[in-house]
Amino acid sequence: MLEINKYKSDILSDITFSLDDENLIILGQNGAGKSTLAKVLSNLIQNDNVKLFGENLHDLSDKKRAEYINYIPPKLSIFDEYITLREFLELSCIDQVDNKKIDELIDILNLRKLENKYCKAFSSGEKQLLLLASSILHNAKITIFDELTANLDITRLKEVFDIFNSAFLKQKIIITHNLDLAYALKFKILYLKDGKIEFLGKHEDFFCNKNLKKFYNDSILKINEHLVVNL
Repeated sequence: MLEINKYKSDILSDITFSLDDENLIILGQNGAGKSTLAKVLSNLIQNDNVKLFGENLHDLSDKKRAEYINYIPPKLSIFDEYITLREFLELSCIDQVDNKKIDELIDILNLRKLENKYCKAFSSGEKQLLLLASSILHNAKITIFDELTANLDITRLKEVFDIFNSAFLKQKIIITHNLDLAYALKFKILYLKDGKIEFLGKHEDFFCNKNLKKFYNDSILKINEHLVVNL
């Protein structure tokens, strides 16, 4: 259970909603406040407006907060330029290193050739996959992904889609500009505009041509259960 009640800042305005065990996709144009909201929900921006599983997020210990919620940023940041992929994943395990799980994820994400290479040398897409593997090992009750798929090619995007639909991760909150991904996942939708919640509801209610026209200015149409760019 996640709750945020009447959060206000220079960027966000009166943000109030709750989630039970639902997965959520956050949509909105650049500058709408999506990443700011994600940081508020994970207490990277400190506040006393968020509760997780009945407890005030601000009052939780660092360990308990890490068990409850994990924020995955848009880009990989590393403190050691010479840390390898495997070493990075070992550090992602909260309690103890799970080498069996690490090997499983390396194989599932086809990262074996990078296992002992330095993370700084990876492509942007490879770094995103490393963040995904790290989040699975972290195993928080809620994981927030901030534009994880932005630098992935189509094959890799399908792999990530399959993981999002699998039991590898628990509850997920996904920020994305990829409407095809959002449509295919069929998660609950929250749409932000200028720091305000303009829509919060079911996937099927959001992805109708009336709302697509309202939020995307006739640039997207739904035709025969497919989203089409209206050029």
